[in-house]
Amino acid sequence: MHKMAPYSLKLFGGIMLAEISIYPLDKGISLSKYVAEALDMIDKSGLQYRMGPMGTVIEGRLEDVYALIIRIHKRMRLKSRRVAAYIKIDDRAGRKDALSYKPASIEKRLGRKLRK
Repeated sequence: MHKMAPYSLKLFGGIMLAEISIYPLDKGISLSKYVAEALDMIDKSGLQYRMGPMGTVIEGRLEDVYALIIRIHKRMRLKSRRVAAYIKIDDRAGRKDALSYKPASIEKRLGRKLRK
């Protein structure tokens, strides 16, 4: 039987990216009211973020990002009987400032700036 080595907390102390989209499913076609509420929570969290047209990328420590995602989900659930949550995570050891680093890395590889 293979015994798994205990994990090191150092592995989980860094900065991660999470792209999220959390919204109610029973509130009609326009959801901007709920998206604005979620973005207000993200903005007030103090974490770095970038809002996109179909989701928001948040950068921070795993515990902080997860806690924020849970708060947003619970807030949406208080307002709705059904909530959709899409969460994509990039947790890379040793990387900081990934919100800026990742786009800059691609632009460097291409040798030009990309349209925003």
